[in-house]
Amino acid sequence: MPTLRRPVALSLVTAAALAAGAVGYGGYQLESALRSSGSAVAVGGTSAGTEPARWGGRWYAGGAWDGDGWSGSGGDASLGDGSLGAGTGNGGTTGGTGSGGTAGATGSAGTATATGTTTEATAGQVRGVVDIVTTVDYGQSQAAGTGIVLTSSGEVLTNNHVVDGATTITVTVLSTGRSYGATVVGTSPANDLAVLRLRGASGLTTAPMGTSASLAVGQAVTGVGNAGNDPGTSAASGTVTALDQQVTASDGDGTSETVTGLVRTSAPIQAGDSGGPLLDSAGKVVGIDTAAETSGYGGQTVAGYAIPIDHALDVAAAILSGTDDATYHQGVPAFLGVQTGDSGTYAGSSVAGVPVLGVVSGSAAQGAGLQAGDTITRVGGTAVSSQTGLTAVLSRRSPGDRVVVDWVDAAGVAHHATVTLGSGPAD
Repeated sequence: MPTLRRPVALSLVTAAALAAGAVGYGGYQLESALRSSGSAVAVGGTSAGTEPARWGGRWYAGGAWDGDGWSGSGGDASLGDGSLGAGTGNGGTTGGTGSGGTAGATGSAGTATATGTTTEATAGQVRGVVDIVTTVDYGQSQAAGTGIVLTSSGEVLTNNHVVDGATTITVTVLSTGRSYGATVVGTSPANDLAVLRLRGASGLTTAPMGTSASLAVGQAVTGVGNAGNDPGTSAASGTVTALDQQVTASDGDGTSETVTGLVRTSAPIQAGDSGGPLLDSAGKVVGIDTAAETSGYGGQTVAGYAIPIDHALDVAAAILSGTDDATYHQGVPAFLGVQTGDSGTYAGSSVAGVPVLGVVSGSAAQGAGLQAGDTITRVGGTAVSSQTGLTAVLSRRSPGDRVVVDWVDAAGVAHHATVTLGSGPAD
């Protein structure tokens, strides 16, 4: 298992945010060092290790790369200098910050340090539990998280923010030590959940499922996971301190996502535990560890948050049934592989279309001959005149689709080519 400098596949917030009840949750990416400005900083998502790659000062996550940051094929990802991007729609979310990047966050207040303890997980506690390590930003960084085995054939449930932006996923079954490559079956960013499928897996031991319907304040619970991507597996014990909690995390331009119905605990959940099981005293899964409040950078956990397992299993069932809409996304988004700017922003171009600022190596765009200085005018027969328009057209496509792309080069010569769209990072 690779060693990560800073696995942040779990969202955290600073001490200053706690007075206002600030809570960060997943679905955001942040570069390897915590950036702080103002009263709240969300630290979460999937980015870890080295800084997310930059190209011309812009961060990327997937889909079409706009003037502020990469956006996935189904949604813009707003990311100006010094702000935290959230991303929406079927496209991948973006993340990372410039220096001084900030994120506002609101939610249930936590006022005391978590009173639980952390020990090494037992063999029984890791039954049906997996470690998840992803490569994000096309190999520029890595991240770590946790998941639970749903089926013996290899379907795994985890947080969406654990795999958000991932281009490769490796899953290790803790009870056997065997590792598998994994693909994304589907995601639900709004619920911060995702289902993976392990390649070539069979005969796996599934996680022992309980029910969250009977959870009560004061009940003993234990969060099991890949804390810090350190050797071994942690078991963070505590008690349920509140039910039906709501957490909202927002970026600097007001884009926000909310997760409701969460279980708050005193278990000292850490970065990397995201997607792991919250167990009751009988060792049954009653929740999916999702977020934490901390007392500051490198500080102690104030509270842990988990998605109730009954709701999580309903979401997983919808994904596995093939539901594909605004809430549930099947597979990964289509990927053209262009960095784009606002109309007419590159080299004084006056052509109506979307200027190309750069092209991803090995992408469909590069294969078609697109390069910096070109202006895309149509995709699949639909005229495009903005980054948003290009993103919208791509969101209606799937990886492997063949589409005709029309563009005009810097000399004013028109071109067109049929391309096969690639697979973008998970959203």
